Amino acid sequence: MATIDRQTATLALAHALAAAERGLPVIPLSATKLPALRSPHHGEDPPVRCRGACGLPGHGVHDATTDPAAVRALFAAAPRATGYGIACGREPHRLIGIDLDIDTAHGNDSMAALQRLAERHRFTIPPTITVLTPSGGRHLWLTGPPEVSVPNSASRLAPGIDVRGFGGYLVGPGSVTTRGAYRLASGTAHLAPAPCPRTLLHLLTPPARPQSATGRRTGTHRPGSGRGQGLIQFVRVAREGQRNTRLFWAACRAYEHGFGDDLADALTAAAVSTGLSEPEARAAIASAARLTTGRPDRP
Repeated sequence: MATIDRQTATLALAHALAAAERGLPVIPLSATKLPALRSPHHGEDPPVRCRGACGLPGHGVHDATTDPAAVRALFAAAPRATGYGIACGREPHRLIGIDLDIDTAHGNDSMAALQRLAERHRFTIPPTITVLTPSGGRHLWLTGPPEVSVPNSASRLAPGIDVRGFGGYLVGPGSVTTRGAYRLASGTAHLAPAPCPRTLLHLLTPPARPQSATGRRTGTHRPGSGRGQGLIQFVRVAREGQRNTRLFWAACRAYEHGFGDDLADALTAAAVSTGLSEPEARAAIASAARLTTGRPDRP
C-alpha cells in the first residue's frame, strides 16, 4: 500500500505541474478532495484571520500557485496528497467550473437540467475541457472576462448544478480520491477552456445588493429566507462515508457567501439526520469557518 501511495502522490504532483505550466494555479488535495495541508494557525487562540499573508502553507485555495518550485514545495509538505485542486477565478484564465452532479437515486440529472436552462435562456455551451468525476458527473471548464467575478454557488441555478468561481477550486484531472479518479472526457483534452456564454455568465452573477445610506450592503441572509436550502439538502441526502465531507463542503460554501453563521444550525440538523452526532457536525462547521473566514468557532 505504501508503494501505491507514493506512486499516486508522484502522479498527482506530475499532473499538478502540467496544469501549472498551462497557467492554472494549483494546490495539493487529499483523497477526500480537501486541501492536503493543515492550517498553520490550527488551534491558535484567538483564531487568526489569515489567507496566506503569513507566508506559510496551509491556507487552502489561497496557496494556489503556478510557480513550479512552489508547487513542488507544497507537495513536499503534503506527501500523502493524491490529487490537486485548480483555483478558479484567477488570472490568466479566470476559470469558471460548472459542476454537474448525477444522483439517479434521487432523480437528479443536472446535465439535463443545464440543457433545459440553455434552451429556456437561449444559449449554447461551447465545446470545452470536460472532466469526468468518479460519481458519474462532469466538470465543464469555462473562462470569464476580467471585469466579472463569478461567485461560488450550490444548486442555485438548478438542483445538482454547482458553480466554482473566485475563491473555489476544481479537482484536477488525474487526481485520485476515495471514490475513484478524475479524468478528461474523450475528445476534450486538446481544447482550451471556452469563454462562458454571456447569457449564462449573467445567470451565474447575482446582482449586487443595494447599499444603505451608511454604505453597508443590505439584504443579508436571514434564517428562513430560503437562501442556502440547496446546501442543506446536499447535506441531508449524504450517505455513510460522505457525511463529513458533504457537511464540510456545504459549510465552506455558506461561509464564503457570508451566511455561514445563519445556516449553521440548519446544517447541523441536516447532518444529525444522516447519522452524525451534533458535536461532530459542530466541529466540521467550525473547521469550515476557520478555513474560509478565520472567524472564531461558534460556541
